[in-house]
Amino acid sequence: MWNQANDDSGVIAYEVYRGTTKVKEVPGEQHMVDITGLKPSVGYAFAVRARDADGNTGPLSKKVPVTTPAAVEEDREPPTRPRQVRGQVAGGRAVSLYWSRATDDRGVASYDIYQGTSKIHSTRGGEMSALITGLRPGTTYAFTVRARDAADNTSPASRTVRLTTAAGGDDGRGTAPTGFRATTHREDGAYYIDLSWTPPRTGGAVTEYRIHLDGRLATTLVWGGAAPQDKAEHSFFVTRESGVSYRVRIRARLPDGTWGGFSAERTVTTGADGQPRER
Repeated sequence: MWNQANDDSGVIAYEVYRGTTKVKEVPGEQHMVDITGLKPSVGYAFAVRARDADGNTGPLSKKVPVTTPAAVEEDREPPTRPRQVRGQVAGGRAVSLYWSRATDDRGVASYDIYQGTSKIHSTRGGEMSALITGLRPGTTYAFTVRARDAADNTSPASRTVRLTTAAGGDDGRGTAPTGFRATTHREDGAYYIDLSWTPPRTGGAVTEYRIHLDGRLATTLVWGGAAPQDKAEHSFFVTRESGVSYRVRIRARLPDGTWGGFSAERTVTTGADGQPRER
């Protein structure tokens, strides 16, 4: 899986390379692909580059190293079908899907989400939800979920869930962090803004956020290790002056590479007593 290119509207295809060899080519609207035919216990390096309608190609992405697992006794038993699949509309451009855990004699490695006959998203085997973004307002979509094990055996499709996104404009709130709070504290003669929030449910950990102050991007927060999934916290320096007010809000980078909706906006004042104002 990779993020969309900066000029995604002009991209007609993505080329996938293993080392210096092109092994796959996918349409420009697709941002993930399965690579098969690899050997067990072997390290590989993959990279992707975009191509436009004139045949011009962009630079190769950063190489992603992957080591395949060791060979095991052949497994031909697929996982069971995911059940209790349900969905919820999250505005005009996103929906959330939920399902119950499938079973497998050796464990479920991932869940694949299909829109019609096309696989559009995957989650880890321990995740039973996914946030699907990049949809069109006022449009009906049909989704199914399949479980997959480490031997690439795939379960039968779940029942079909049909959802219609909200019509008209979309503020993205369905993809926004919730429970957002902001306060300030003073340390060593400097003032810091302290943030806390609940990450959006995306079917995986959200590792990157943008923090906006007074309507402008102030900083990008990236978790290098395990990103929090239930409650996130962050503190950053803003000024050495007392009595300065800031409007602060955040947004998360979603699995498809797009930026989700903004959280609620909070107003804090350095050195002020009492609770910050909330909007």
